[in-house]
Amino acid sequence: MPDRTAHTPAPPADRPDRLRNVALVGAGGAGKTTLAEALAHTAGVLTRPGTVPDGTTTADWEDIEHQQQRSVQLALLPLPWRDLKVNLIDAPGYADFAGELQAALRAAEAALFVHSAADPEVPRPVRALWQQCEDARLPRAIVLTHLNTARVRLDDVLRMLQDTLGTPDTVRPLHHADLRDGHLHGSTDLLTGRTYGAPGDTPDLAAERARLVEALAGEDDALMARYLDGEPLDTAALTAGLRRELLAGTLHPVLATAPDGTGCDALLDLLADAFPSPADRTDALPAPDPDAPLTAQVVHTGEDPYLGRLSLLKVFTGTLRPDTAAHLPDGTEERLTALHSPLGHQLRPVPQAVAGDLATVTKLTAARTGDTLTADHTVLPPWPLPEALLPTAVRAHSKADEDRLSQALGKLTAQDPALRVEQNPDTHQLVLWCTGEAHLAVTLDRLTTRHGVHIDTVDYRVALRETFAAPADGHGRHVKQSGGHGQYAVCDLTVEPLPGGGFEFVDRVVGGAVPRHFVPSVEKGVRAQLAQGLHGHPMTDVRVTLTDGKAHSVDSSDAAFQTAAALALKEAADHTAVAVLEPVDEVRVLLPDEYQGAVLTDLSARRGHVLGTEVGGPGLSLVRAEVPELELTRYPLDLRSLSHGTGQFTRSYLRHAPMPAHLAARHADG
Repeated sequence: MPDRTAHTPAPPADRPDRLRNVALVGAGGAGKTTLAEALAHTAGVLTRPGTVPDGTTTADWEDIEHQQQRSVQLALLPLPWRDLKVNLIDAPGYADFAGELQAALRAAEAALFVHSAADPEVPRPVRALWQQCEDARLPRAIVLTHLNTARVRLDDVLRMLQDTLGTPDTVRPLHHADLRDGHLHGSTDLLTGRTYGAPGDTPDLAAERARLVEALAGEDDALMARYLDGEPLDTAALTAGLRRELLAGTLHPVLATAPDGTGCDALLDLLADAFPSPADRTDALPAPDPDAPLTAQVVHTGEDPYLGRLSLLKVFTGTLRPDTAAHLPDGTEERLTALHSPLGHQLRPVPQAVAGDLATVTKLTAARTGDTLTADHTVLPPWPLPEALLPTAVRAHSKADEDRLSQALGKLTAQDPALRVEQNPDTHQLVLWCTGEAHLAVTLDRLTTRHGVHIDTVDYRVALRETFAAPADGHGRHVKQSGGHGQYAVCDLTVEPLPGGGFEFVDRVVGGAVPRHFVPSVEKGVRAQLAQGLHGHPMTDVRVTLTDGKAHSVDSSDAAFQTAAALALKEAADHTAVAVLEPVDEVRVLLPDEYQGAVLTDLSARRGHVLGTEVGGPGLSLVRAEVPELELTRYPLDLRSLSHGTGQFTRSYLRHAPMPAHLAARHADG
């Protein structure tokens, strides 16, 4: 790939108020990465912007991102603008990578919601994200892209945004955009009259400007008095009003941009003039004091074939300098060596990172994404993560791959906290739990391309059990005489179902038919056979009673009675039916009301038993059901389709229950 960077050093920031940390968020395909490229070009960081179809963007540098044509991880582009450093954080828009999105919001003090003007509505997941930012009091602005789409009318798009995300008073354009012939030619600032790009003749903007000025002056009595008295309002006063309203969440500016960079200088000016710095944070996280003890959090972990682990840190307090020692909450010491400011995949050395800034540190050994690095005992809370609920069973392709697989998965889970790796003790399968198919594809690709490990996917199995369907008796006789010491043990067992009771062993031998010191041997033999099962699955929910037996004074032994107990259990199974039990999970589904009917029908088709529904929030329903785990293997994908990406669910093991006979027959041999 040709080098398009301008080879400028990373922009410095010596004070928190000189920083702007802004997350680009929105639906997949809305144009976030393209906008980031245009902004970087406008700021002079890139000699020319790259494109997503060509795979030349700075933010998307992994091959898997080029193949999938979407971002799969957050990327940082520090931009110099005026006398500030703007840390632009490009966050993935696809649901599978919501963990990266939440990490971007943790690192930012404001969000730019990127909306494609070609989309007739704001997608439901984006509306939910808007509400999350509203609840967190995170300042927001809206950037329109794809204005070159035929028949786009800015007035209609603005009205839809006002109806969906706020009101005409809160969602307002700051500029009059000149959109002609499907192209954005430029814009005119309604407050200052400054023009951006090459706008043509503009209509009289006095009325539109007056409405905006009234909105900005409404919360400032002195400013409103000046306005009502007809005094001219200077740019500084209007900018201060804009900043106050944006930080208070009572104004969400709307701006328009184009891939050629038109509108990007206006957007960067807005970030510089009105967006919050780290010093403006009002949440519960530490205030950015550069002189305080160091507190930083790992917001992203990457991998470089030469430098090893790359940890992107958000510095909350203190000043991070090379060769600084910090500790994890468990007391592990990490040495923070050279500091870098990343530009996509490129690393540029920096001398320090003050409170509020972001920097990359190489070669941390223990710190994982989400961990706090601190000079005192501060522990920062984690950000919300999507639960990995899509299982895929894998195995190493070869012995050489098997030797490297464990270490590679350890590195991937340190990088991606949304990935969960399980070695299932019942099925003996290695299971990757991902958030969706795209997340799985990225995980498998990184195993191969980054770590040289090839794996095969295999059919995922649920942990089935067996139990006795009715009481039965069994006789076990283990007698062998073969020269020298023989083996002799006889025992009689009664086995009966014990629904939900696990395993219970009862000794009812009288008269010493089985010597007391061999009774534990019988129980041990029973437990071993139950764990092995009779048809390939462990057995549970049974009560086994030792009723009688025989022993020999010389030839009886612990091993002989274990064997006799197993034989008795097998004989008892021959006298009655053995039922197959399947795991049943308690499922809780949170989704918009309009999709409740489709989800309830789908749960019934999955042999689910709906326990009830209740209000889950404004316009939301919470559905509770019991569903066999066998029916949930692909449920994350199906629920996303049924609810148009808005449904969320959790699951927890409840119990094992009898499986229908026609299904049990398919699993009779494990």
